[in-house]
Amino acid sequence: MNNGRKKVFVSGCYDMLHSGHVAFFKEASRYGDLYVGIGSDATIEELKHRKTVYSEKERLYMVKSIRYVTDAYINPGSGLMDFVDTIERVRPDVFVVNSDGGNDTKREFCRERGIEYVVLERQPDAGLEARSTTSLRKGVKSHLPYRIDLAGTWIDQPYVSEHGAGWAITASIEPTMEFMERGGMSTSTRNAARKIWPYELPNYNEEMLARLLFCFENDPENEGHISGAQDAIGICMSGLTRHYYNGHYWPAKIESCHDDDVLSWLEEHVCLVEMFPRRPGCSVVEGKSISPEKVASLTGAAERCWNALLERNLPEFAEAFRDSFNAQVSMFPAMMQPGVQEYIDRYKDKALAWKMLGAGGGGYLALVVERIPEDAIKIKIRRKDTF
Repeated sequence: MNNGRKKVFVSGCYDMLHSGHVAFFKEASRYGDLYVGIGSDATIEELKHRKTVYSEKERLYMVKSIRYVTDAYINPGSGLMDFVDTIERVRPDVFVVNSDGGNDTKREFCRERGIEYVVLERQPDAGLEARSTTSLRKGVKSHLPYRIDLAGTWIDQPYVSEHGAGWAITASIEPTMEFMERGGMSTSTRNAARKIWPYELPNYNEEMLARLLFCFENDPENEGHISGAQDAIGICMSGLTRHYYNGHYWPAKIESCHDDDVLSWLEEHVCLVEMFPRRPGCSVVEGKSISPEKVASLTGAAERCWNALLERNLPEFAEAFRDSFNAQVSMFPAMMQPGVQEYIDRYKDKALAWKMLGAGGGGYLALVVERIPEDAIKIKIRRKDTF
């Protein structure tokens, strides 16, 4: 543009574009025709150690659409000075930065090239709240699912399934609330997933996502406990899923149910009760007693539980659900930490069956009920098409 006006340059990520960015562009454009350099996806991942919310193509499209912007480009460089080649292309008269985005390196860069260096304070436009990407990011909740286990818990550990192969049953749960940490909802695996996919699962093969998450969480260089595959599968695989373990960490086969009648029925008859987080230092494997007979009780209950679910047979489902929990506790009595029995006693008259989620020791108590009590937490099972 050759209209006698100065050329003004700004540079940034502009991920999660918000009103603060627009106000900044508006103020910067008062110095002349505004050109914007945008950090590439690779640069943002390098500097921020996270994936972008919007791709560089989307961010370029949005920034170019703002009426204060004359033109915009993806910076081809890397690091904090990724805009150098873009400046050589634009040849601006003025370089404008926010007060928290300026530094001596940029100032010296402009001095050497005879570019005016302007620092602006963050000022929201009239009547609007101050915005920054950092503050918005803190307020964004992840849409990643949680998981609940319905039967067969512990069979995903080889030291259990080596005594007898069998199924674990999980359901992927929508994040309708922020469930407590160390509560049996697989929050540790979910937190690992957030490092790969901060906000939601990608629309991709669900079993492959589960494999990726399982491998990511269980670093082969780290010694110690291996998180069971049921956690990754329960989070990544929608609907109702059962997975068969026979002495290995990854299941030999996986089956899923996406029948909405079955899932809706389960939502009507399973609910959660909040107890307390598993206490620090609690070891639920202390005093474990595993035998082929006890494992057979666990796997047999899981088989009956699955069949009852598909048939929507509430009495048989409740019986299998209860038997699965009793089989778990017979092998891992430390699951019943002080205080747990009091919660079970409180709901015995309202529920047909009950079990602790996950490895036990605290967290959430899952109830099988004819009608969900008012003080219980309803669940929403994630359907296959809700990414």
